Amino acid sequence: MSILPKRAVITVSLLGHVPSVRARIRAIRAAARAVKAAAARLTLKAAREITGHRSGLGKPSKMPGASTGIPARHCRVGAKLAKIPNSVCSGCYALKGNYTFPSVRAGQEARFAALNHPLWTAGMVKLIGNASDRGEPWFRIHDSGDFQSEDHILRWIIIALAVPGTRFWAPSKESTLVRRILRLTGGWLPRNLVIRLSAPIIGAAPPRAFTGLPTSTVDSGQGLACPAPSQGGECGKCRACWRPSVANVDYHVH
Repeated sequence: MSILPKRAVITVSLLGHVPSVRARIRAIRAAARAVKAAAARLTLKAAREITGHRSGLGKPSKMPGASTGIPARHCRVGAKLAKIPNSVCSGCYALKGNYTFPSVRAGQEARFAALNHPLWTAGMVKLIGNASDRGEPWFRIHDSGDFQSEDHILRWIIIALAVPGTRFWAPSKESTLVRRILRLTGGWLPRNLVIRLSAPIIGAAPPRAFTGLPTSTVDSGQGLACPAPSQGGECGKCRACWRPSVANVDYHVH
């Protein structure tokens, strides 16, 4: 018998048949409870194998907490932007440097393939919950890569609900996928999850279509200027990216 109960298996397609926003949110919360219970029955070793994090979660050297990443070359929107001069992806850091090493590429591909594992969500809950228990309440979703589908976003919503003591931040250029999810939930997201939509062009303001959602820009001169360049490239005490009250974070070209 699978350790994953049926109520934990929820998809965007299934949610589309639920008649009201309130009922959809209840179904998502019920799935999160079931996934959390399934995660409790996993060992850390099993969770690492299931999720492709065989060496554990990522530990960004210049920001707090833990992270996960998948290959930037699999980005749906970002891969197209990478070919456009002056786009925010044209010099993507996740397509060069250490990210090109064979061992790093293999690890990212393993995590990408693991997204299809039926216990991936439970495995991530286990790993992130363990990190949070050790005093790391900040988590970056995708230090490389981006959401792959609406269901991928839904799984991260479930993870955030299942690990309420952790604050999640997901930078994303997948505005179409995000808006579709928010239409299903009536704009609701867990309080501890910030999906920050990224403006596609360096120097550009957030597109009007992003109105009402937390955003980020690159050298636009708008919003809160990322302090990292004056702090040795580190977050320091700043946690603006994780705070939904910060409408726009303006980064500098890497």
